[in-house]
Amino acid sequence: MIGRRIISFLKSTPASDVSGSMKPMEESRTKSWARKVVSASLLCLTGGVALSALDDLAIYHGCSSKAMEKASKNQALIDAIGEPIVKGPWYNASLAVALKRQSVSCKFPISGPQGTGIFQLKAVHSGDDTWFTFFRPRDWEILVMDALVHVPANDDKQQTLRISLSDFPTPACKPCTDCRSQESDSKGEVKVQPC
Repeated sequence: MIGRRIISFLKSTPASDVSGSMKPMEESRTKSWARKVVSASLLCLTGGVALSALDDLAIYHGCSSKAMEKASKNQALIDAIGEPIVKGPWYNASLAVALKRQSVSCKFPISGPQGTGIFQLKAVHSGDDTWFTFFRPRDWEILVMDALVHVPANDDKQQTLRISLSDFPTPACKPCTDCRSQESDSKGEVKVQPC
């Protein structure tokens, strides 16, 4: 649309505005050259956007495939929504890339026979980003991955569960057994006395 406006502007410019001394043949060459420049610029811009979209799709495919591999081995997720676990369509996913496409945050839907859910993951890619890596699949390391699962519960209600699928789950909270008592001094600061 912008290209059409630029071309129509170039076409509608009177010959007296361009140059009063130009011959009609030189004027048509100038307009022809301007059209070619505008067309080439628009083609390059469209190609760049298309390549970026293809790269994002390749990143999504690599991360989601790795996540689905982990999900197929997680018994808690299998118990919640059943087998087989199916990845939802790519157009329902969200993807955010950062650090020169070395870090990614992704969400995508999943479903199983007993319920549905959403995978949320953060992954990193180490290595060089050159033109050759654009054409090869990248190996992503998933740092954090959770599944928000919606399963039917009693009384026709949905129950939402959060299942951690990370390799390093968060440690459970433990009561403090290392210290016996706490005293506060005159300034209000707490002093911990060891056992």
